[in-house]
Amino acid sequence: MTAALFADDPWIRSYHPAPDAAVRLLCFPHAGGSASFFFPVSRELSPDVDVLAVQYPGRQDRRAEPIVTDIGLLADQVLERLVAVSDDRPLALFGHSMGSLVAFEVAGRLRARGVRLAALIVSGRRAPHLQRADNVHQRSDDGLVAELKALSGTDSGLLGDDEILRMILPAIRGDYQAVETYRYQASPALECPVLALVGDSDPRVDVDGVREWEQHAAGEFELSVLPGGHFYLAREQASVLAAIRARIGVLPVAG
Repeated sequence: MTAALFADDPWIRSYHPAPDAAVRLLCFPHAGGSASFFFPVSRELSPDVDVLAVQYPGRQDRRAEPIVTDIGLLADQVLERLVAVSDDRPLALFGHSMGSLVAFEVAGRLRARGVRLAALIVSGRRAPHLQRADNVHQRSDDGLVAELKALSGTDSGLLGDDEILRMILPAIRGDYQAVETYRYQASPALECPVLALVGDSDPRVDVDGVREWEQHAAGEFELSVLPGGHFYLAREQASVLAAIRARIGVLPVAG
């Protein structure tokens, strides 16, 4: 049912439909990222979890669409897609880096509509109330590429291909603008459990800043520090998936 529901919706991707899953997990990509980043997550969690992934405008098959440079507007537009699926089974949100902010804003909007999430899972992002003056989106193309290399989030071969760079840099710059102009608006802490994940050698996000997500959890909060940098998820996939399963209460089905 889920796959059919979003078949014509450019915002939501369902790679491995799991109509019988007890829980749905909606994933939000990092700056410059796309829904396909979560294809491995979907593959490994299916059929125990119905995994959906958000595709922001301005990348891949949505490359011709205007890039949304406002976190709140992104959250509003995702929220519109969730009305039909927020009450048929428990829903958890999972965001990495920029995606953590979008997921957090969507969580607040769902709470305002009376939807209680199964969990909010955030990764590689300091808590939203911690402001830092960044200007990456205002740098030259070379400066933006240098930032990407520092995060080690993009294959070095792609960074050396001028044609590919011209295709992806507008989306990356727009996403950085959304993150760097975001301003947290005070709101009640979330009633759902919050799990915060971070790599222990992330060059841009320190563990203490991630621990501050506890300020946004009225209930249970858990911090998990894993080996690696900003994109620790790729190398520590098994640990990340185990943490997600434990948090949303879904164990793998014995084969």
